[in-house]
Amino acid sequence: MPVRHHHNMHVPGEPDATMLLMPAWIPGEHIGVKIVNVMPGNSQRGLPAIAASYLLSDGKTGEMLAMIDGGELTARRTAAASALAADYLARRDAAELLIVGTGRLAANLAEAHAAVRPIERIFVWGRDIDRAVHKAEAISRATGIHAEAAVTLEGAVRDADIVSTCTLSSQPLIRGDWLKPGAHLDLVGAFKPEMRECDDEAMRIAEVFVDTRDGATTEGGDIVQAIHNGALS
Repeated sequence: MPVRHHHNMHVPGEPDATMLLMPAWIPGEHIGVKIVNVMPGNSQRGLPAIAASYLLSDGKTGEMLAMIDGGELTARRTAAASALAADYLARRDAAELLIVGTGRLAANLAEAHAAVRPIERIFVWGRDIDRAVHKAEAISRATGIHAEAAVTLEGAVRDADIVSTCTLSSQPLIRGDWLKPGAHLDLVGAFKPEMRECDDEAMRIAEVFVDTRDGATTEGGDIVQAIHNGALS
């Protein structure tokens, strides 16, 4: 399976958009490709930042078999991968979860982590406190777990057993010296080398696990920049 393709797209008067192409196939059986358009400017329109479709074709004839809502697929698959990692890496008694980001993935990540750890409290942090409050209320309804907006990011990180970030940030949000011993940091958002959700110190002190080495070292901004800066080898 090839590393996914990235194509930056200029959008007049807005942050650049990105098209992601993710092809995969089983010889003679099926061919699939997920097309994801990441549109940061959608936040000003009240729309999700990610719009996506998954196209499935017959592996022998090439005929189209299905078109699936790629946004839903992305949200569920990403959250499932994060929860799988937490199931292997987070402390068994992890009870406090912090979600950093208020987009579509936030609720999926909260539900998925709650399925693998005895989460008792969920905090949501976002640059827009009203959106964080709204997202926390939605998460509480979906999970039945007490959820609220975090007042400060630093304070919420210091208390959290699991920190899951799902942002489009190009600057580090999570500092390594905020993380308490044994905390699990789940970095979801930085899908381009110039993006970043944590600082070098967080990488330096961590035991780092990735899904694919090729993908993480070529496109994962947190990994790429930490290696470049000598914080990770």
